[in-house]
Amino acid sequence: MTNGPLIVQSDKTLLLEVDHPDATACRMAIAPFAELERSPEHMHTYRLTPLGLWNARAAGHDAESVVDALLRFSRYPVPHSLLVDVADTMDRYGRLQLLNDPAHGLVLRGLDRAVLIEVAKSKKVAGMLGAQLDPDTIAVHPSERGHLKQVLLKLGWPAEDLAGYVDGEAHEIALRQDGWQLRSYQREAVEHFQAGGSGVVVLPCGAGKTLVGAAAMAQVSATTLILVTNTVAGRQWRRELLARTTLTEDEIGEYSGERKEIRPVTIATYQVLTTRRGGAFPHLSVFEARDWGLIVYDEVHLLPAPMFRFTADLQARRRLGLTATLVREDGKEGDVFSLIGPKRYDAPWKDIESQGWIAPADCTEVRVSLTDEERMRYATAEPEEKYRVAATVHSKLPVIEALIERHAGEQVLVIGGYLDQLHEIGRFLTDRGTETPIVHGATTTKERERLFDAFRDGSLRTLILSKVGNFSIDLPEAAVAIQVSGTFGSRQEEAQRLGRVLRPKSDGRQAHFYSVVSRDTVDTDYAAHRQRFLAEQGYAYTIVDAADVLSPEPPGGA
Repeated sequence: MTNGPLIVQSDKTLLLEVDHPDATACRMAIAPFAELERSPEHMHTYRLTPLGLWNARAAGHDAESVVDALLRFSRYPVPHSLLVDVADTMDRYGRLQLLNDPAHGLVLRGLDRAVLIEVAKSKKVAGMLGAQLDPDTIAVHPSERGHLKQVLLKLGWPAEDLAGYVDGEAHEIALRQDGWQLRSYQREAVEHFQAGGSGVVVLPCGAGKTLVGAAAMAQVSATTLILVTNTVAGRQWRRELLARTTLTEDEIGEYSGERKEIRPVTIATYQVLTTRRGGAFPHLSVFEARDWGLIVYDEVHLLPAPMFRFTADLQARRRLGLTATLVREDGKEGDVFSLIGPKRYDAPWKDIESQGWIAPADCTEVRVSLTDEERMRYATAEPEEKYRVAATVHSKLPVIEALIERHAGEQVLVIGGYLDQLHEIGRFLTDRGTETPIVHGATTTKERERLFDAFRDGSLRTLILSKVGNFSIDLPEAAVAIQVSGTFGSRQEEAQRLGRVLRPKSDGRQAHFYSVVSRDTVDTDYAAHRQRFLAEQGYAYTIVDAADVLSPEPPGGA
């Protein structure tokens, strides 16, 4: 028995004592294969999952290195059954391999004949496989490369994809070296991606994922297709690429609802590519328009379902996914692993904060008591309407106003999920002397950019955002976010919304993130679920009563 920082339990949870002198070394050792679940003050909880272990295996870690890390840092003897399970689980990866055969093209080869026979008989792979070439090899339809990997993962036999990549059309891209350089973690992320060929980089909002993408493009130096959540995000990418790389205006095209340009570097929105007309997807030709050498997926955790299917046609290209969190409420993290690649790099939010690259954030939940009338409306609401009724009560309005007044002079974002509520907040604040325009899905790109520019230069202090606030928006001086309603209990959404205020402030001040919730309703329950991801990242919520916010004294921790 040693005095290590890690407690390994038979239920596959790992408890890491944060204050132990070897805690940092231990975290670095287990990060490639263990998923962080919770990181409160003193004891962080990790979990071993098949996906996490296969992720590690795909990134080049073997069972021996995983077992060694557990034994080296564990305070108590590691349960033997757990070590056996780790070895067996990781051994399932790679018994099937996808290869390029000179004579037959893409093939599925079995290093374990019984496994190959088992999956070939599965109805789930019907139509993806071709002729049996020999007892250990089956032809694969090239267009099914990604889809087959998805299905094999779900069958518990993840394939090792050794079919390689086409180089794509070469195109010279270099980083400018005038007055800036990549941060150490950005450089490490690019190195891990380059070593693996394809995969996902996980960095907090505001930590410069776009620069990682630009540096990866410079490494590959090939034509690049960048997929983004909306046109505004695409134009932010364009600005960054023009500022940070040698690319010129003529080399960067926009493929969106407004423009249809195909250039050596083309930025396309998920929305336009997944637009369906008469059962067909008319814009998919953008995938065949160039011999792309690299595909970059911005906010890869938000990949719309149709994109998973289209991605199957792009498996021969290098792929880089960028995200702040791989959490998906639909449980499709495995699809991202299958179609984009394993997680190549992950930096904890608090680590980046401690280095000063993102702003420290104070998180506060403000609980509002409903009036008798509101309580009765909630009590009589149909189950499917209860959250909407609770989240949009009028009692939140004075609390929102008080929070804005408390942060007078700072840039404030009010974020919510229901348009009628947001319009009501806008009217309420404007009537009280605070000009508060709203940006939502129907706001034109030109108007969005005008409002964002006004917010950036300080001429507009308060801005209301609908769900468009969940996506990439570069508003570096936003210091306060007030969340009034959300997508039920989405942890992913919570992370994105906090990310809107994490960009480092020019004067180093702290960011504030408020969630205004209705007491004794499902609003409180969903808020607790949404906060889980941030708790896992080490952010603690202070819970205060609305009366404290409405009083002249600031609430504790705010």
